[in-house]
Amino acid sequence: MDAKPPLPPFTHETATQKVRMAEDAWNTRDPDRVVQVYTENTRWRNRSEFPVGREAVRLFLQRKWARELDYRLIKELWVTAGHRIAVRFAYEWHDDSGHWYRSYGNENWEFNEYGLMQRRFASINDLPIKTEDRLFHWPLGRRPDDHPGLSELGL
Repeated sequence: MDAKPPLPPFTHETATQKVRMAEDAWNTRDPDRVVQVYTENTRWRNRSEFPVGREAVRLFLQRKWARELDYRLIKELWVTAGHRIAVRFAYEWHDDSGHWYRSYGNENWEFNEYGLMQRRFASINDLPIKTEDRLFHWPLGRRPDDHPGLSELGL
């Protein structure tokens, strides 16, 4: 099995690195890339969906990003202990009618010894926003290093 460093047990520094790597991958909106950091039998809870396994997660992500257009995400480490990381996040997106949303949430992650995520539990709320209230304005893809994070944005 290929390892996905950094590996647990996590320190604050390695957990922060793992969180940014996850943010960067999700901002590609490439399900094939994103699923490579999950175990083959990963278990998720995401809103009302409960995908199990990489293939189910890949299909979930395809549906998600077909619906959530111009998706831009920021994640922030909340706390870490051993093999687990808690994250808070926000992302902005619009639907096919041009209505913008900011989705807020928390995730609890559990990793195996190879650094692959075996469990992901997410709680998410959506807030309709006006176009002029958007805060995430970088070009699609990785958030630039000089773009403020959630705490700096007051989120």
